[in-house]
Amino acid sequence: MSTEPVPAALIFDDPLDQPSSDDTDTAWGDRPTPADSAADLARFLDEKPPHHI
Repeated sequence: MSTEPVPAALIFDDPLDQPSSDDTDTAWGDRPTPADSAADLARFLDEKPPHHI
């Protein structure tokens, strides 16, 4: 005798009540910015355009 698994129930909550993963700066690729000159240099080197080599 096999028992059928109970299908997952649909959830009808309001989807706008919860923040989505792209509502934060981290989801957009931003990282927390430390306030020192080494971090500024690292950010400049990471984000400089290719013609600024």
